[in-house]
Amino acid sequence: MKILMVSPEGPPLSRAGAIVDVLDALPRELRTRGHEVSVALPFYRAIREDSRFKERDTGVTLDVRVGDKTYIAEYLEGRSASGVQLFLVRCDEFFDRDGIYGEHGELYEDNAARFIFFSKAAVELARRLTPTPQILHLHDWPPALVPVFVHGHRLPFSTVLTIHRLAEQGSFWGLDFSLTNLHERFFTLRGVEFFGRMNFLKAGILFADKITTVSESYKREILTPEGGCGLEGVLRENAHKLVGILHGADYTRWNPETDRLLPANYNIESLEGKQICRDALLAELQLAPTPQGPVYGMVTRVVEEKGFEILMPALDRLLSDDVRLIILGEGDPAYETALAVAARKFAGKFAYQRNYDARLAHLIEAGMDISLIPSRIEPAGLSAMYNLKYGALPVARAAGGIHEIIEDYDPTVDRGYGFLCYEYSTEAFWDSIKRAREVFRNQELWTVLVRRAMSRDFSWETAAQRYEQLYAKLVGASEKAAA
Repeated sequence: MKILMVSPEGPPLSRAGAIVDVLDALPRELRTRGHEVSVALPFYRAIREDSRFKERDTGVTLDVRVGDKTYIAEYLEGRSASGVQLFLVRCDEFFDRDGIYGEHGELYEDNAARFIFFSKAAVELARRLTPTPQILHLHDWPPALVPVFVHGHRLPFSTVLTIHRLAEQGSFWGLDFSLTNLHERFFTLRGVEFFGRMNFLKAGILFADKITTVSESYKREILTPEGGCGLEGVLRENAHKLVGILHGADYTRWNPETDRLLPANYNIESLEGKQICRDALLAELQLAPTPQGPVYGMVTRVVEEKGFEILMPALDRLLSDDVRLIILGEGDPAYETALAVAARKFAGKFAYQRNYDARLAHLIEAGMDISLIPSRIEPAGLSAMYNLKYGALPVARAAGGIHEIIEDYDPTVDRGYGFLCYEYSTEAFWDSIKRAREVFRNQELWTVLVRRAMSRDFSWETAAQRYEQLYAKLVGASEKAAA
């Protein structure tokens, strides 16, 4: 099959983010299964300035209308590190910026125009590719208008929309609808309109042929008022199109046995390298090497949905113990400031770094003993998959994909390898931290749980097979309809 994925993020971007990892691993896995896969994404400044990435100009340029204005789309081509064909849509007026969606905690005011342009440019790319793609696979809200354009212009593509983060929907004021150049019949309850505003994600849910979420548990959550972020009614009406597929971990990049970014490698049989990584992590961040209490870590977006509203009240209690804590990630300026203040207050125990660094991210995975995942929303639980592979036992709130990844440790039957809490509160999460801390004191038992965690396998093979089956049904239905 011939598949074009359209995403706002993907390789060669090198930053923390589940979509980047997905757009690296899933296309590669589908290619190994014999499919022709390419990825379209905007040509951001970060990609242009990446000396490791080599792109070439295809010589193809197109005029793209966005409301009353016409912008020129230039198409560049390159390859990801794993060999997947990439198409970069260049329009410096929209994408030659420091950020992707915004800067300094503020979204760009013209995001509607930016991603309407990108969606239209991606559709025009699909129309001109040879061989013609059979599937357009969209990721999250920025390209979610693609199925609307496909429907409006009666184009011969089947469309799949994957929802990674439902909370981010691409909601803009109604007047921005004119930027789409669509007929006014699309700005209705059965179209892109949602409570008087234009909602990209709602439009994609209505017009895509299939909708996928990144885990079966998250699929169930988004159909409820608590997890639906206002779109639960729309999703329930379209539940017949909804499929939950647990995404995988990219073990070609995230594997302590082969990870080139680590000072020492290790595996389930030989864990000596993990202690070396632990010592190197503490030394690099100038944290105290002793006492031998647990090292906690987080590589995450620093935003409310990742659980910082319940973590921050427990920070003083946590750091009053014989522990070390490392947090890597950016997000809400208020939380960033609070973390920076705490790092100064608990110098020697707590290190916070805002700017993402790939080498440090890998070192944190290998060097920490316990990962903290207090998330209110955790669709796929990708970070938990990495934690387990590197032998960092998670303390996590049971949300979304966490249900399918972490088994709570139960000493009465000697099962499990993580520490779950089911209530979204500081006290419930703190109780799980204390359970983990108590087990950590028994190093013989802890090592058993570490090896149990590292034996879990969440490779992309199963997820790619399910996507392959989904695509095949759509292609078969399309060919049958055409006949």
